[in-house]
This record gives sequence, C-alpha cells and structure tokens, in this order.
Amino acid sequence: MSNLLEHQVEIIEDHSKENFIKHVYPKRIPVVLRGISIGPCVKKWTPEYLSSVPGSQKDVKIHVSPSHQMDFINKNFAYRTLPFSEFVKRAAREKHEEYFFTEDEKYYLRALGDDPRKDVADIRKQFPALASDIFIPEYFEPEKFFSSVFRISSANIQLWTHYDVMDNFLIQVTGRKKVILFSPRDANYLYLQGDKSEVLDVDNPDSEKFPEFVKARRYCCLLEPGDTLFIPAMWFHNVKSLDFAISVNVFWKHLEEHLYDSKDTYGNKDPLPVGRAMQILDRALKTLKELPEEYQDFYARMMVSKIQTKAYKS
Repeated sequence: MSNLLEHQVEIIEDHSKENFIKHVYPKRIPVVLRGISIGPCVKKWTPEYLSSVPGSQKDVKIHVSPSHQMDFINKNFAYRTLPFSEFVKRAAREKHEEYFFTEDEKYYLRALGDDPRKDVADIRKQFPALASDIFIPEYFEPEKFFSSVFRISSANIQLWTHYDVMDNFLIQVTGRKKVILFSPRDANYLYLQGDKSEVLDVDNPDSEKFPEFVKARRYCCLLEPGDTLFIPAMWFHNVKSLDFAISVNVFWKHLEEHLYDSKDTYGNKDPLPVGRAMQILDRALKTLKELPEEYQDFYARMMVSKIQTKAYKS
C-alpha cells in the first residue's frame, strides 16, 4: 500500500448548480459534493422500510458471491433471483440462515430496466414507491438524462474496477463507501480486459503479476450518507461498501446523442466512433502479421508513436 500514489478527492461545500457547471464540471475530475439535500431517503431507507413498501414482493435479479471481492472477469459470483424484501433482509445481515453458497455470502443489487434488452434502469419506473424519497440534483438538462440505477450492497463487499462512458453522480443514501478512482490517462497501468481491470485487490496488488499497477495514481474518498460523488466519463472506479449500503447512480450523456449506441440499455458501450476505430486497428494489426516478427515489432512501435503524437492529450 505504501508504494501506491494516493490523492484525496476534493470535497466541495459550494454545491450550487452555477458553481458546479462553471467551475467544477469543466475540469473533468471527480469531486465529492457535500451538503446537498437528497431528500428523506437518508433517514427513511432502513431495511425494515424497504421491505414493507408497495412492490417489495417483486422479484429482483442479484449478484451473490461467497467472496467479499466480486470479480466480473473470472465470474466468482452467480446471478440469483429473490423477492426484493427477502434480498434486502439478507443483504443487511452478515450471517444467513438461508443462503445459496455459504452462510456469510455477499449480496449486490444493480437494478435493471423492466426489460433489460429494451429499457434502461430508472428508479422512478422500477421502484416508484421509493422514487419520491430521493431528490436528484438537477445539474444537467432533462434530455441529457440516461438512467438512474438503484444499488444495494452487503457490508464489506468490493466491486471490480471499471469505467463508464457517461458522466454520473453516485448518490450515497445510507451506509459508507470507500471509492478509489484512476484517471483515464493511467489506463495503460490497469491491466484492462474491455472496460474492467484484472487487478482485483487494488489495496494489495500482486506486484509480480501486475508490476505496472503501482504507477497508476489513486484518487480516494470516503462517502458518508448524503454525499454525492461526481465521476466523469472514463474515470475508473473501485467501490467498497463498508456498511450495508444503498446508493443511486444517475447517468447523463456528456457527448452528442448520435455518438452513443441507441441499443445500449446499460450505458457501458463505448461511443460509436471508438468501435469503428478499434475495427480499423484490428485490421491494421492483422495486416502487420504478414511480416516477420522483427518488422511487426518495429512498425507496431511506429503506430504507437503516431497515436501518441496525434491523439494523446498533452
């Protein structure tokens, strides 16, 4: 841990829309907005309350894992279905009388749209009895709204490091979360598979397997109930729930509408020009394989140098 570069995410007390739009948002770095009124949810959303609201008997699809560190790449969890009220009761406990794998298994809900193939997550639609309890900061135009994702986590559960292609607010309602973020500029050090990092234990990484990871600068914050974390698009984040925790992510479109995949209901597909660029790159690399290895190496380095010169931000 001592070898890892770490910086604290700035906490902003002036959370007015004007200050955010003019002075915070253009910097494209994470900040914690503290003191925003997010509504009665902070006090109301107890396990007992959530288990008793209208619609609490509907089934939800959840992640269940015997490990406290969920790994999306190697899938050390399983998807299961439970009534929402039963899920909440289990997630709020450390030991379980009824369980799928072990008595201390961990639970995580990432709410989905009614039909995940067609509908985005929206707390107003999937959990209407709860939606009026939370006030979402109106810092962006309504047409930029993409989704509002309801999340519930067991205590001491850590999710995989990944990035999103849209800006978002992580609104912490109950419990505390430790969030570690990495700049898009440090992507080369994160050992990526798609949008996810192979490094599961970010606090104690395997230095032999991931020697470059120590070069990635860490930005850390501890979210308390009522805090809102601004996570700009493409910033990697790793989230650990220190307590039974409830939060809502609100995603909005930072780019023009036509640059996003209209069939993407999760909001995690790269912008359309990225897909085209990656196809061109794959064809270029395939073409280089017609040459001997030493030529492949040389011209691949030439390509990397050209990308750095033409596309990297200074």
